[in-house]
Amino acid sequence: MHPSIIKARVFATLSLLILTFSFTFPMLAFNGVLSQIDKQEGNKISSFSAKIWGIYNQGRYKSVSTPEEAHNNLSEMITSSSEIGPASLPIWAVSLEAPNYPKEAFPEGIPVYFHFDGYSGEVHEMNTINHYVGMDPMWVGGIFEREIGIYALLLLSLGMIYFIAYNNKILNYLMLVPASLPILFMADYSYWLYWFGHNLHDWGAFNIKPFMPTVFGDGKIAQFITHSYPSIGFYMIVAIGLFSLLAFFAKQKAFKEMQL
Repeated sequence: MHPSIIKARVFATLSLLILTFSFTFPMLAFNGVLSQIDKQEGNKISSFSAKIWGIYNQGRYKSVSTPEEAHNNLSEMITSSSEIGPASLPIWAVSLEAPNYPKEAFPEGIPVYFHFDGYSGEVHEMNTINHYVGMDPMWVGGIFEREIGIYALLLLSLGMIYFIAYNNKILNYLMLVPASLPILFMADYSYWLYWFGHNLHDWGAFNIKPFMPTVFGDGKIAQFITHSYPSIGFYMIVAIGLFSLLAFFAKQKAFKEMQL
């Protein structure tokens, strides 16, 4: 076997493993659980889903209103009506600071984390702030993306498996899809930030002009100081993109040298 084919398969396998353990597996394991919680059907949640959620939520931010003894215990968080986010890794983090949110009560400001399949952090408080300036709640945006997310990742995983198993010029181009994940995420994220900032309502207590929220870095909106930075999930999709690109070029090199 051509050495570049072996390299391509190794790179693609690494990309697939990162995708699986960072996103696909926890999304599958926790699929539909948040809907069950919203419907007050917490007793129907499988022990497997609860265990996976607990494992993936170790060390993650919990709302200041969440009792400390309930941290990482899904059952206790449901009982205490705490804010519960997805199991998959968070991709982007946004936080707000304002005088009416003192550091003593909110040491990290008002943080919210964006996942492929939802949100975590101080989601309720962030939506309250959004309402204050006439902005829609976060769930209004990205509905289609969240609904197809798990299916898109499963399809992507299948394409990567085909790439590993077969040597085909057309299948080789499938790796350009996971290679573009960071760009696709940033494009979609930026679009929705623009949409929210330019579709303000007059029912807000504080009227502001349409604006573009900060995509990356620090900014200011009315009396709020904003911070917008990548979280661990973004670094994972960058790794996925890098390994996918290496796999693509390695197999392209093999095809050229083998004259296929």
